Amino acid sequence: MSKLDSEISSAGLAARSVADARGAQIEAVITSAVLMDGRREVVIVHGGERYRLRITANDKLILTK
Repeated sequence: MSKLDSEISSAGLAARSVADARGAQIEAVITSAVLMDGRREVVIVHGGERYRLRITANDKLILTK
């Protein structure tokens, strides 16, 4: 588990925004553990299209249409 994953997990956060030096929001951080919620595969709907995000046998993420 990375330091960021550990921080998010210990804080009980599903997602958080990261601010740059000016305080502008630059990205949302969501851990794969939160996104997958114990599953090996999830369906993401974007723009009316369905995509499958899955964890491979080598513990990599693959997104397919």
